[in-house]
Amino acid sequence: MHAIRPAAVAGTFYPADRAALSDNLKALLGPAQAQVPPDAAPPKAIIAPHAGYIYSGAVAASVYARVAKGATHIRRVVLLGPAHRVAVRGLALPGVEAFETPLGRVPIDQQGVDAISALPHVVVNAEAHALEHSIEVHLPFLQSLLGPFTLLPLVVGQASAEEVSQVLDRVWGGEDTLIVVSSDLSHYLAYHQAQSTDRETANAILNRRAGLNSHQACGAAPVNGLLLTASRRGLTPQLHDLRNSGDTAGDRSRVVGYASFGFYADAAGAGDDPSNDPSGDDPSGDGLGGDDLGEVLLPIARSAIGDMFGLAADVRSDHRILQEQGACFITLMRHGQLRGCIGTLEPHRTLLADIKANAKAAAFTDPRFEPLTATEFRGTVIEVSLLSATVAMDFASEEEALADLRPNIDGLVFEWRGHRSTFLPQVWEQLPDPRDFLTHLKRKAGLAPDFWAPDVTLKRYTVTKWRERELPSPPPA
Repeated sequence: MHAIRPAAVAGTFYPADRAALSDNLKALLGPAQAQVPPDAAPPKAIIAPHAGYIYSGAVAASVYARVAKGATHIRRVVLLGPAHRVAVRGLALPGVEAFETPLGRVPIDQQGVDAISALPHVVVNAEAHALEHSIEVHLPFLQSLLGPFTLLPLVVGQASAEEVSQVLDRVWGGEDTLIVVSSDLSHYLAYHQAQSTDRETANAILNRRAGLNSHQACGAAPVNGLLLTASRRGLTPQLHDLRNSGDTAGDRSRVVGYASFGFYADAAGAGDDPSNDPSGDDPSGDGLGGDDLGEVLLPIARSAIGDMFGLAADVRSDHRILQEQGACFITLMRHGQLRGCIGTLEPHRTLLADIKANAKAAAFTDPRFEPLTATEFRGTVIEVSLLSATVAMDFASEEEALADLRPNIDGLVFEWRGHRSTFLPQVWEQLPDPRDFLTHLKRKAGLAPDFWAPDVTLKRYTVTKWRERELPSPPPA
């Protein structure tokens, strides 16, 4: 084991001289900190860019200024960045005792290493870290803001969102742990094309949709993993800056996009920051975060059903996400009991069309129920669930599959030779045991409870869901 991973990009991505680096950081962080509202909450996790400071330093500083709010509590940083130079399968640890920059050394969090080393997709690869800038460029920011802290650095290569999320779950910690995901956005597009592409990517992140690809963000793999975890843990993303190299230090013919996000336990982290709307002056307000998005989606579902009863309603349909392809489930409840549930597993039409079609299908064509009546409609509670992309599970037996299931997290698709069924993650509330969950899923597919075959396939997904306020139960007869 090499004891120290020395600085590799000092003098290129940021100043190699200690005093010059300190001055550079003060120049970046000072104006950013002045813009943070006094009562702003510190983020639990952040996404920040990793280009040279002259290009993306100010964008990164906008979220690190928020980190400063919780600096006295932070003792550990979990830092994930994409692999740029060495191919990696999974997530790579460096196999060293410390990282070094011109500002000093940061010791490795050995307890964190021990917590994740047994995972099959976590490896040790010193070569992947040796020249990797996506981790290193963040360290001077952290060293200038925090007291003593330990570092858990992970270079992320070919890894699914679920694999990254599993690592994050093991080292999540409390207010003493900060999660940092390193990523730039689009690469080498023309200025205005990059602006449009990066706004769409920012909206996907704000709505915690874990389906980004490497063309949208070079750190798509760790970003997607963070989005899964943030959705599951109820963190609200806030956008703090969105620019590209054409706005900072480069020409506009071929630019790289940068954004900074904070993830907060509640919406208080945004303060009065106007940059939370990535659509700029666009009155459609595409910057809605995960919680506010329900205020758009739920009325659309209710209006689609109400239209069938002549109950017309004005709803907002200009949100950018509604024009993107999406997959959703619509669930109807009456007095706490299921009254219909229909959905789509894979995107094949705009989300607006998918919500409307599935809402009507849940109300009127779910084969388990009679069509909803106008009287019932008034007392029906609607839930909208947006689905992430499905990911195939890897297992050699039913027991392995059961051991890999994540109760209260995974939605599951069961498939075998034309037999297909799915349960949303919400079903774990009724079937908390993985074996019972899978048994009922097989029954739903029309198979025996003890059925198993070597060519069974299982795919999992996660959901972000919103439900209308529960209506009061009717008085007893």
